[in-house]
Amino acid sequence: MWLAEVGGAPKGIDLFIPPWDEVIISALCLIVIALVVGKYGVPRYLKVLDERAATIEGGIKRAAEAEEEIAQIRAGLDSEKETARIEAAKVREEAKADAAAIVQEAKVKATDDARRTQEAAQRQIESERKAAEVSLRTDLGELATELAERIVGEALTDKALSERVIDRFLVDLETRAASSGRGV
Repeated sequence: MWLAEVGGAPKGIDLFIPPWDEVIISALCLIVIALVVGKYGVPRYLKVLDERAATIEGGIKRAAEAEEEIAQIRAGLDSEKETARIEAAKVREEAKADAAAIVQEAKVKATDDARRTQEAAQRQIESERKAAEVSLRTDLGELATELAERIVGEALTDKALSERVIDRFLVDLETRAASSGRGV
């Protein structure tokens, strides 16, 4: 403003230099704004920055704790997995041993059952053989008695005599069968 009074428009370097009163008023406005911003704006801004820094640090700390916890859980899971593998191996071995014992027991039981069945069959065969022998002796005795009666021409009524005749006849038959069986 004083330049305009002095002689007009600024020339040369004065073109770039502002008047002193404007510099002082601008400096005062800048100081007031700096004080207001310094007193109210910067603390709030720093508070927000500190809160963000604390949040970030807390997040990093929680992430580190979570990683540690995950590592511990993984270690626990790995040890549990190894324990489970060992336990499964033990169970498999026990199952194999039990299976072998069951198979052995079944073999023994089957052998015993087969032996008992064979013995029962032998007893059955022996009793049937004896029954057939008794039946055959009786039938053969009757035939021998009938034959002897026809040969002699008389009835053999004496029971003791007929039994002796039958027994002698059967002994003869057995001796002949035994002698012919040796020759075979």
